[in-house]
Amino acid sequence: MSIVRYKKSELPPLTEERKAELRALAEKPDSEIDYSDIPPLQKAFWERANPNPFFKPVKTHASIRLDSDVLAWFKSQGKGYQTRINAILRQAMLQSFHHKP
Repeated sequence: MSIVRYKKSELPPLTEERKAELRALAEKPDSEIDYSDIPPLQKAFWERANPNPFFKPVKTHASIRLDSDVLAWFKSQGKGYQTRINAILRQAMLQSFHHKP
């Protein structure tokens, strides 16, 4: 068996037979899908789960107003102050998700 690799732009078009097969699968109710070879995920799995290490959020250019002393403090810590600001804001964002009533 050999592996065939395609770039997205090089994918061969779907045949009518394959399109019909995909439509039939999409229309099938979940109750008819055989999951016997896939064990259900227990709560313990999600408690040990780690975020995707390859996830990289899209960066957006933004202009924000900071107090001069706050910005000076970040800059005084050296290169990467914007990354540190982002990390602190991300941590605050994630904490707010966990503390919602």
